[in-house]
Amino acid sequence: MSVPHDAGAPGGRLLHRLRGGLRLRHHKQVSCARPVERPALPDVLIVPLQQHLGLPAQALVQAGDRVLKGQRLGEVDCSGGVSVHAPTSGTVRAIEHRPMSHPSGRSGPCVVIEPDGQDRWCEPSPVTDWQTRQPRDLLDALCAAGVVGLGGAVFPTHQKASLGRVRGTRTLLLNGAECEPYISCDEMLMREEPHRVIEGARVLQRACGAEHVILAIEDQMGAVFDALQQAVGEATDIELVKVPAIYPEGGERQLIQVLTGQEVPADGLPADLGILVQNVGTAAAVADAVIRGRPLIERYVTVTGHGVVEPRNLLALIGTPVSHLVHHCGGYRGDADRLVVGGPMMGFTLRSDSEPVVKASNCLLVLSADDLRAPQPEMPCIRCGECARVCPAGLLPQQLQWQVRTGQWEAAADHHLRACIECGCCDFVCPSHIPLAAWFRHGKGQLKAQARERAAADHARERFDARAARVERQKQEKRERLAAKKKALRERSAAKKKTPVSTEEVRR
Repeated sequence: MSVPHDAGAPGGRLLHRLRGGLRLRHHKQVSCARPVERPALPDVLIVPLQQHLGLPAQALVQAGDRVLKGQRLGEVDCSGGVSVHAPTSGTVRAIEHRPMSHPSGRSGPCVVIEPDGQDRWCEPSPVTDWQTRQPRDLLDALCAAGVVGLGGAVFPTHQKASLGRVRGTRTLLLNGAECEPYISCDEMLMREEPHRVIEGARVLQRACGAEHVILAIEDQMGAVFDALQQAVGEATDIELVKVPAIYPEGGERQLIQVLTGQEVPADGLPADLGILVQNVGTAAAVADAVIRGRPLIERYVTVTGHGVVEPRNLLALIGTPVSHLVHHCGGYRGDADRLVVGGPMMGFTLRSDSEPVVKASNCLLVLSADDLRAPQPEMPCIRCGECARVCPAGLLPQQLQWQVRTGQWEAAADHHLRACIECGCCDFVCPSHIPLAAWFRHGKGQLKAQARERAAADHARERFDARAARVERQKQEKRERLAAKKKALRERSAAKKKTPVSTEEVRR
C-alpha cells in the first residue's frame, strides 16, 4: 500500500508516497530559457505511415502527387489505428522504406514530401457544436485527425477514450509530470498555450464521460501552475495538483498511485479504476482536431544536452529530419558523442540524424563525451537489494535477472516480469553494473514470443481438431447415406415379394 504524505497539493488533496523511484538532478532550465520557436521548412519531409500502436496506414497518394497541408496521406480502419497527414503542402517524391526513429531501428513505408514553401492548408473540418454532439462523433474525429498519445506510448487516443467510456470513466487525469531529467516540451506547452490544454481536457471529458479532471504537474513548475490556473478560471471540476519530482512518477500507473493511493492491477488498466490518463500534449492535439479541425502534424520537441550549441524547445513538423532541428539550435558542439531520442533513462540511441521526427519524438538529447561514463565490467550480483528498493513496480529485479539469464520463463512470469516498466532505476543503482533493464526487455520479448507460439499452436490444434471432426462427420454422413440406401433397397425388395403375380404374367 502507498503511504499518504503531504506534498503541497492545492485544494487539500492528500498525496501518496510512490514506491521506490529516484530523485534525479534535472536539467530542464537550459531548454526552458528561450521561448518556443518554429523552424523553417526543411528541404524534405519523411512521414512514416505507422506512427501509432496498431496496423500501418495504407497510402492514399503516390509519387508525383501534389498534396496540401493537413491532407490525408494514409488511412486505416479506426479499430486498427489512425490516419496520417501531410505536414505541409508540396509534392510526393516517393513512397519507400526508410528508418522510422524507432527503438528497434526498424524501417517501414514512408511518404517522402518535397515542400513547395507555400504551406497551403486543405479545408479544415472541425466538429461544430462539439459540446452537444454524441461522443462517437468526437472519437471519429480523433481517429480521422491521427491523434495518438504524445507521452511516448502513441496509443490511438480514440480507442483509449472509447474503452474508458465503456468501463465507466469517472476521472480524466491529464499527465503533465515530466519526470525525465532533460525533457521540457510539456512544460513549455503548458506555459505558453495553457488554453489549448484546457480545451482538450473539455473535449476528452465529453468523449469519455468523466465527471471531473485532475491536471498533475511537477512541484517545480511554478510558472506553469500560474498559467494553467488562469486558463481554468472559475471552473470547479478541474483540479490542478502539484506532485513531487520523483522519477518515474510520470508513468500513468505511478501517477495514479500518488494521486489516489490505488494501484492498477498488473494485468489490468487504469480504466478498471474508472480513470482515463492522457498526456497534456495529447489534450492540446485533441483540441486542434475537434475544435479547429486540424490533424496532428506537429508537436513540441525538446532539443537539449551538452552536445548542442543552443538547447531549446521547438514546434516541429512531423517528418522533419532530426539534423534540421539540431541545425536550428546552432548545430553540434565539438564534443557531441551520442544522439538520443527521449530522456537519458528510457530513451534510445538514434543511428542517424537523417531520421525523421515522429509523433513519439518528445526529446532529442545530444550527449557529450563527458556525459557518457566509460562502460564498466559487469560483476556478479551481490544481492544488496538496492534494485528492489528503488523498483516502482515492487518487483524483485535480482531474482528476475537470474530467471531470465537461465531461461526460467514460467518462474519469471510468476514473478511478474511483464509488470516491469523498463524505467532503468535498477540499472542506475546497481553496484555490479548489471544491465538489468536490458535483461528484462529481452525476457519480456521472450515471453511475448512464447505467447505467440502458444497461440499459433492452439490455433493449429483447433484447426486439426476441426478437420478431424469434419472428416468424422463426413464419414458418419456417408455411413448414414449407405445405411439409408440399403434400407431403401431392402424395402423395395420386400415390396416386390409381397406383390401377387397375375395369371397373364404367368402365361408370359
